[in-house]
Amino acid sequence: MSPDQTFRIRIASSFDDVDAAGWNRLAGYTSGARPGDSPGNPFLSHEFLSSLEKSGSATAKTGWLGQHLLLEADDGSILAAMPAYLKNHSQGEYVFDHGWADAFERAGGHYYPKLQVSVPFTPATGPRFLTGGADNTPVLRTALLSGLEQLTERLDASSAHITFMEEDEWNQAGEAGLLQRIDRQFHWINRDYRDFQDFLDSLSSRKRKNIRKEREAAQAIEGIEISTLSGAELTEDIWDHFFEFYMETGSRKWGRPYLTRAFYSLIGDSMADRIALVIARRDGNPIAGAINFFGDGVLYGRHWGAVEHHPFLHFELCYYRAIDFAIEHGFDRVEAGAQGEHKLARGYEPQITHSAHHIAHPGFRDAVEAYLRNERRHVEHEAEILSEYTPFKRGIDNTSEGGETD
Repeated sequence: MSPDQTFRIRIASSFDDVDAAGWNRLAGYTSGARPGDSPGNPFLSHEFLSSLEKSGSATAKTGWLGQHLLLEADDGSILAAMPAYLKNHSQGEYVFDHGWADAFERAGGHYYPKLQVSVPFTPATGPRFLTGGADNTPVLRTALLSGLEQLTERLDASSAHITFMEEDEWNQAGEAGLLQRIDRQFHWINRDYRDFQDFLDSLSSRKRKNIRKEREAAQAIEGIEISTLSGAELTEDIWDHFFEFYMETGSRKWGRPYLTRAFYSLIGDSMADRIALVIARRDGNPIAGAINFFGDGVLYGRHWGAVEHHPFLHFELCYYRAIDFAIEHGFDRVEAGAQGEHKLARGYEPQITHSAHHIAHPGFRDAVEAYLRNERRHVEHEAEILSEYTPFKRGIDNTSEGGETD
């Protein structure tokens, strides 16, 4: 976009109204690559986002009305984009603002509807301002932020929230006046390990022994067989079993799982080459599974479920097999979803995540800003403390750059 080029903001309520190739170009996403060199965040792909919509998982009926911002040139080509939703609840976001909603409602305001810039049900960091790496990315981001604020006003929404954004985006949003929030997750960092044993050798003796015992116990379950499936191996029969796992475990944890059975068929058709599904069979019958997506050097652990529960099987499928896969394919890290201090003892380290918030009401904005100042100090202090309790040997450099499979 040259300085004298004109453009317009268009709002798309459905990904059917968004050119897939144009969107994926901005997201830097391509399909068909090998695991180790798969470019683009899988969750920002047109395939993933449209599957959420077409499957009935993220729609107006479920409280996720598409309001996707498209910055278009005069010829209709997309210059930049932002996935956004108008919401009447705060479910499926993993950056919790229920307290904000309660406070604003008690003061006589209406917190809903609000705008949410995110990937539904996906607590994974990725770009939220899609610009395709253009030289004038800061200018494009500024235009998208302006469009987001105008959309907030036009829809009479209380606020707009950009969650799990990249740190440089967060910095620019803060400079533009949005409120800044941080949280933390646990990620496994690959320090050029040759194999799982090489990773174990970097841990203290006690932690190394504990992980060995957990893996041995999971692998010693009578009749157990564990494998990792991808591509054409992800059949409809496999998805039937995995959805059963997801529903059984999700219903116990959340009450109402977010994703539909159709979602898994759609991603199986469109992006099976970006999925690593770890599945456990006992006496030939599938009993548990954990789904991972990958791209841009990252393995993202998402959902886990089981119809049989055995000691340490969860850790084996969700954490240790993910590490195995990451080492084998040369991934930089494994992101294991939200929450879970228990991940710390298994080699996953605290990392900061970022979100930015536009609050329309001046008084409410001031209250949230004061809250966030205190919260940031607390999160930073907690992350520093947790970093002292990683399982690595003393003297191992376990610092890293940067900053649901529970």
